[in-house]
Amino acid sequence: MLELAILGLLKESSMHGYQLRKRLAEALGSFWQVSYGSLYPALKRLQREEAVEMIFPREQVGRRRNVYRITEKGEQLFATLLERVGQDATEDNGFSVRFAFFQYLKPETRIRLLERRRAFLEGRWASLRDSLATAKERIDSYTLSLMNHQLSATESDIRWLDDLIAAEQRQVPAVRSSRTRARTARPGPGTARLPQKERA
Repeated sequence: MLELAILGLLKESSMHGYQLRKRLAEALGSFWQVSYGSLYPALKRLQREEAVEMIFPREQVGRRRNVYRITEKGEQLFATLLERVGQDATEDNGFSVRFAFFQYLKPETRIRLLERRRAFLEGRWASLRDSLATAKERIDSYTLSLMNHQLSATESDIRWLDDLIAAEQRQVPAVRSSRTRARTARPGPGTARLPQKERA
């Protein structure tokens, strides 16, 4: 995921290590902290793959700062990593990093990733609901409150994804969801029923 984030930011502009770490913190810091100990090894790996190269702008030479820029191979690698729809694409960090660069994806790919993320969250919601149903008699009120909060937060994320999918479909009428029928989840204890969404 770090390589994907680095390449995505270098697509926007060339940067030296400090700038890159700062931009990573701004773009991804709410869910992922990047240290120099992980940043520079990732840059070295990308250099070995010829996806990133160092340049030395005239105004930077005296400062001995290595400025990194993406190469043509890096552009191709970025596209490959971004479009990859695997397990990591649906989990929290993997999805969030890809979502930060959604502008570079085709509408049908965006919809596919959004739907896979929705399916992943539906599984999480069902698991949380079942855990809550079986454990609520044995746990204290604080743990119960936390579990209900997690359930509600997951519901909110699913609704957000529904809205994003619908917006993508409205922008590109030819693109249709792979889901042929709406999924309706049963209500969890103490929470609202997940909204039913009509699928074209």
